[in-house]
Amino acid sequence: MHLEVVLKSQLSPEAEKSRVALTSVAAAVLLTGTKVVVGLLTGSLGILSEAAHSGLDLAAALVTVLAVKASARPADADHPYGHGKVENLSALFETLLLLLTCGWIIKEAVARLFLREVHVEVNGWAFGVIVLSILVDLGRSRALMATAKKHRSQALEADALHFSTDVWSSGVVLLGLVLVLLARKLQMPLLARADAVAALGVAGIVVLVSLRLGRKTVADLLDAIPPDLVQAARERVLAVPGVEAVPRIRMRRIGGEWFSDVIIRVDPGLTMEQAHAVADTVEQSLGELMPGGDVVVHSEPAGAP
Repeated sequence: MHLEVVLKSQLSPEAEKSRVALTSVAAAVLLTGTKVVVGLLTGSLGILSEAAHSGLDLAAALVTVLAVKASARPADADHPYGHGKVENLSALFETLLLLLTCGWIIKEAVARLFLREVHVEVNGWAFGVIVLSILVDLGRSRALMATAKKHRSQALEADALHFSTDVWSSGVVLLGLVLVLLARKLQMPLLARADAVAALGVAGIVVLVSLRLGRKTVADLLDAIPPDLVQAARERVLAVPGVEAVPRIRMRRIGGEWFSDVIIRVDPGLTMEQAHAVADTVEQSLGELMPGGDVVVHSEPAGAP
């Protein structure tokens, strides 16, 4: 454990992000293959819906790996703010994949509930694959979210949401399997449809999480900024000695970095060196609010038009 921590600390941010993303690809391959086999053998729509979910997680994890590598490219003449928006596009793509899968799950579940009856074989393999899925998903979601917060990566955050959603959806499927088993023991036919109901529950959970992720991703692509963050930045700037007014603050997030353009008005009696020192203090203050950010401060004399 200590050696693993030391190795992680020696990795660059890009290498650490790529490492955790590649591990997620391996986990998704394991879960998708296992769920497909068990789902086909048992006829469980709940497990097959989980297999489709994990298959999209695999696609999303592959996209995340590519996005992490692309976003790490430095700024150039065509992309002066860098390539961080690639992570936002990756998250949006993952959202669309999830919603498409949910459409298929809902269609198949409704058909099983009202149009045809499918026998579901509940056995130890069915329960085993769901328990395995929950354990793997818990580990991956925690590792991804920790790295996402550390490096402010939206692509990894989206991937973490995928795996955390799998935990809840797998729990719903597990409940459905238990109810199907009870239906046979208690001679209650209605409970036998619990597998299809569980699949609908999976789809509902995934739709909610996907819409939340999609809304956040679109907001970042459109450079939307939380009003409380802008207010906090304004208060910090006004608290700097020498700043008399803040006519404008513009902020945007590109990947894991914040870019801020600030206009401040200072006492017209200040010398150029003093006004420059005030601007430097403003940059430092905003840097504490948004670590790793890029701040550009333009100072004007108070009373200027």
